[in-house]
Amino acid sequence: MMKLLNLFFGIAILTVLTLSNSSCKKKNLFGDGNLSFSNDTLVFDTVFTTIGSTTKYFKIYNHQSKALKISEVQLIGGSSSKFKLNLDGLQGTSFSGLEIPSGDSLFCFVEVKLSVNGQNLPVIVEDSIRFTTNGEDQYVKLAVWGQDMYYHYSNTGMNEFDLNEGTWPNDKPHVIYGAAFVDSAKTLNIVGGTDIYLHKNSILWNYKGTLNIDGDYNNKVHIQGDRLEAYYKDVPGQFYGIYLQEARPSLIDNVVIKNATAGIHVDSRDPAYTQNTLTISNTEILNASSYGLFLFDGPKVYGENVLVHSTGVHSLLVIQGADFTFNQCDFLGYGAGEGTTPAVGISNYYTNSQGTFVAQIPNANFNNCVIYGSSGEHLAIDTIQTGGLILNFHFRNSVILKSNLGNPMFTSCSNSNPLFINTAQDNFQFYSSSSLSNNANQTYSTAQDIRGQGRNSPPDIGVYDLP
Repeated sequence: MMKLLNLFFGIAILTVLTLSNSSCKKKNLFGDGNLSFSNDTLVFDTVFTTIGSTTKYFKIYNHQSKALKISEVQLIGGSSSKFKLNLDGLQGTSFSGLEIPSGDSLFCFVEVKLSVNGQNLPVIVEDSIRFTTNGEDQYVKLAVWGQDMYYHYSNTGMNEFDLNEGTWPNDKPHVIYGAAFVDSAKTLNIVGGTDIYLHKNSILWNYKGTLNIDGDYNNKVHIQGDRLEAYYKDVPGQFYGIYLQEARPSLIDNVVIKNATAGIHVDSRDPAYTQNTLTISNTEILNASSYGLFLFDGPKVYGENVLVHSTGVHSLLVIQGADFTFNQCDFLGYGAGEGTTPAVGISNYYTNSQGTFVAQIPNANFNNCVIYGSSGEHLAIDTIQTGGLILNFHFRNSVILKSNLGNPMFTSCSNSNPLFINTAQDNFQFYSSSSLSNNANQTYSTAQDIRGQGRNSPPDIGVYDLP
């Protein structure tokens, strides 16, 4: 009996050791690395007008020296998602325990079915797929255009650039996902009636080219975020904005830009051109989370009938100098930052970790302009004067909320309340008793106001002229 028990325990111990060794060996079959993907974002370029259906795919790679076990794959939107998955021949929204041998790959097919007829869907519908391997989550993003439109997609991390020239048609909206570029020495024309929607953090980027956005009084160009739900109507910072970098002479006329981070950012200028880097007119920039109009490092800008309001920080910001003239413009300090920052901030220097960079301001002209806000000072000038630098400021026939207007740079200026009709509702027309009425200088007056209405004689100060 003892020999039989000893034999039994011996077999049991041997079995346990064998199973233990087998488990260890099986565990060691899998590597501790991560997956690689053929795409980090899967963008569907099919146009949907009524009911759209299309399938695209990406590949999941194991570049490790051992097999990889994927603990879980999950479509984040679950069963309510507009996307459907087929992973390694299996359909569903969640998968577990998938294995990829070393040097091998899996196909993931993604189908989207989207009904947009009569619905107020976002312009872009998104989801993502989460892959969990060795305790680490990795994601592949999914995006599909939600209605019939032109789309512009750039993924700079994967060297995918949407380059533009010629003229954008205006028969359908344009959506920018990532960036739309105007490349060096190219020209892009955007005509009246064009609607442009930008996705989160997206940008319309003019790099050393010419960008002409040319609307008209009755057919403006509208630029805003791509979320069309009512909740997002007045949410600032939905996209970056328009960025002009060392641009050739460009034009923006009769445009409405709303809910950006920086509505228009003009960065330096092409030294080969003496003309204006940007000529902007009859344009409204509103509800930017930071700046309405941002001039940096020496661009040359001319503006007339420009209304900038309801910004989080400054309506106009100038850093490290610029050459600019504004006639009949309103830079207003109403919005999220009202009373805490001035509507207009101007500086001829910039400081970073590499030092302080000082530049000149050969022309800073504000003629027949309004620089005003709810309270406090709404004009801040901070300059460094070093040998030979030109700092040339002139404010003529303007209404400015500033306590001291006795400096010679101010000519026929007032800080009297402009009596806007309703600033809370962004109505910046004014009553006949306003300090703006009949007080503009005819020499610097525009022929028409921001609405295309002919100006009176004498004209009114600012973007509007009373009927």
